[in-house]
Amino acid sequence: MTAEPAAAVRPRNRKQLIVEAGATVFSERGYHAASMEEIAAGVGITAAALYRHFPNKYALFAECANVMVDRLVAALGEVPSDAPLADVLASVTRVTVAHRGSGGVHRWEARYLDREDRRVLKGKFAHVVERVADVVGREYPGPGERLRTVAALGAIGSITMHHNSLGRRRVEDLLQASALRVAATDPAAADTRLVELPARPVPRTRRSEILAAAIPLFERDGFTAVTNGMIAEAVGMVSSGLYRYFPGKADILAAACLQAADLLAQAVEHNLRGVTDPHEALTALSATYVAYSFEHNALNSVANAEIVGLPAGLRRPLVAAQREHIAVWEQHLRHARPDLDARQARVLVHAGFGVVVETGRHLRWKDGPEHRAALAALLVSALDL
Repeated sequence: MTAEPAAAVRPRNRKQLIVEAGATVFSERGYHAASMEEIAAGVGITAAALYRHFPNKYALFAECANVMVDRLVAALGEVPSDAPLADVLASVTRVTVAHRGSGGVHRWEARYLDREDRRVLKGKFAHVVERVADVVGREYPGPGERLRTVAALGAIGSITMHHNSLGRRRVEDLLQASALRVAATDPAAADTRLVELPARPVPRTRRSEILAAAIPLFERDGFTAVTNGMIAEAVGMVSSGLYRYFPGKADILAAACLQAADLLAQAVEHNLRGVTDPHEALTALSATYVAYSFEHNALNSVANAEIVGLPAGLRRPLVAAQREHIAVWEQHLRHARPDLDARQARVLVHAGFGVVVETGRHLRWKDGPEHRAALAALLVSALDL
């Protein structure tokens, strides 16, 4: 006689599994593109079962946005107050790497939280920064301890923004060493390296006017909230007129991002011309990337935040351009540090980019020679040169 199949047992941690799956989907697809059905499928349940735990997508999203920082707060709470910086950063690194697939949701998608939820999330991250900054100031007293702390955390957090096949322990070691070096760097002692960037394109055609008008709107309101009517109004035309130049709003974003990628590629080619020493090349690359980030911070913010929501066909050339840029860094870094393989070099390059993103945000992208020099010095330190 055949036994009846056992009834499925609901796991006790189902809500936690839902939050894990939701954070991953929100990180990879963006808040608006993610669906409750997709998240439910990732847990192996129906959407109806998911709604028994969360009344709507926003409620789930709000909890997902806090997952990483709540884990960081808890982990740091277990580290003794007199622990060395290496132990503190090791704790942060372990949590971040362990949850790298879902840890990026707060970085770009948190702007979709309600004001009060954003305030609470910001307060939690401020607590993490304060906790780490206290130890940074104790071990490496001097100017810019908060900036160095933000930069070190940016290096670690960079792992949530890209894929890498390295094992967890190797990634942790790389990021912890990178963050320690960043925390010990004196940004005030940095020299300003002058680099040249291509001039901003002057909008001379209707198409270029549309691109120039759309980016500030995307940055201010978010790509999803901006309508074709808003873009058309900004350039003094009717909504239907946009379709003469772009098939849709996503094509406007993709075209603007490709334009920016081309400007960066031109800047890199110009500032590396005649440079043969790999260390000198990385210094030039760092100064170029920082200058570009300051001058095009609106476009960079939009691209970083919205690229995940673009259709695959539009996203593909943007990803290809990013990879080409990273390949230049990787080549020079491996020449400067032959001990690194390609995957390790890529982790460190992204760590440097994470330093620039987070410190730039911390400085509210207020441009000036001192800020550029400081960010470039911190980026170079992230590479462990």
